[in-house]
Amino acid sequence: MENDILLSSYDYYLPDENIAQKPSADRDLSRLLVIDPENPGLEHRKFTDIPEYLRPGDILVVNNTRVFPARLFGHKETGGKVEILLLHYPELILAQKSAGGWFNVEALALLKSSKRPKQGSSLIFGEFLKATVQELFDDGQIRLELHYNPTDGRNLDDLLALHGQMPLPPYIKRPQGTTEEDMERYQTRYADQTGSVAAPTAGLHFSDSLLNELRKKGVEIATVTLHVGYGTFAPVRSEDIRGHRIHAEYIQIDPETAEFINEYKKYGSRVWAVGTTTARTLEFAADENGMIRPYQGLCDLYIYPGYQFKVVDNLITNFHLPRSSLLFLVSALAGRQRILDCYREAVDRGYRFYSYGDAMAIITSR
Repeated sequence: MENDILLSSYDYYLPDENIAQKPSADRDLSRLLVIDPENPGLEHRKFTDIPEYLRPGDILVVNNTRVFPARLFGHKETGGKVEILLLHYPELILAQKSAGGWFNVEALALLKSSKRPKQGSSLIFGEFLKATVQELFDDGQIRLELHYNPTDGRNLDDLLALHGQMPLPPYIKRPQGTTEEDMERYQTRYADQTGSVAAPTAGLHFSDSLLNELRKKGVEIATVTLHVGYGTFAPVRSEDIRGHRIHAEYIQIDPETAEFINEYKKYGSRVWAVGTTTARTLEFAADENGMIRPYQGLCDLYIYPGYQFKVVDNLITNFHLPRSSLLFLVSALAGRQRILDCYREAVDRGYRFYSYGDAMAIITSR
């Protein structure tokens, strides 16, 4: 349909009170809205009910990326305050050791400062964590050389945790900074590959007990990696959404995982993707016959209505921002008008939206 390619067709009304500011009391006690082809209406459940929709032999694929404390607060040598948001994990670039036990790595970051620092100036975040400004760009990004000294056995992870904060999205308000609860809850229980500046939020609903329940039921759980970049929040500015350039993000699918999923699919197993990041990873790595290939590198797959899914049967996801590429993706799977109707009902029923919000399950294969 022509409206499916128009950015203005992906608007919906969302009161501020529907934007979740804190996680639910327990991970798996969020609400669950279910779109089921066998039910013309919508089902309103709790997330603890999700095992009822999976059957033995199904494959639940999760994204095991780990969010790192990418938001750093410091000061310039002159004393002025600065805030940066690292746009990728610096250790993805080979660290070079310099004199005095210091290591140097490069990183791109967004800068917030009352007065922009000059090229070559120093930024100080802690005694053993500093940076030199290498290049400033018109869009607010800067290229940094980050310097860290692993004194007392502290590695870069430790120093970022000591001096940084979790990079919560801008619609979650934390005037006093992120909390200990954010450090634990803005992270999936299976996160073990550091590299994201935003959480794959659909996975935040899974508790250890719920994952164990699924395993006992005979559901197979596979892991892939997509390191979520800041581009996931980049606004779409083209009215014809086909003109939008999607951000590229690092993904990894091991040969063993690819073989595992392919073997199960041969016997009719349904693939459940946990989150849009997992869906993009699987679809990008699939050939024209839907077979997964091992892959390690950048993924720039842009999914919007008209796309034919080759691997993903069912999707567990959160509620997404208006006019966003993530809203396009779920619309490609369930239909734009169906998604907007679901969102309208979810708003009316008081569902909580976005990162710390409630979940929905889009079932296309029973």
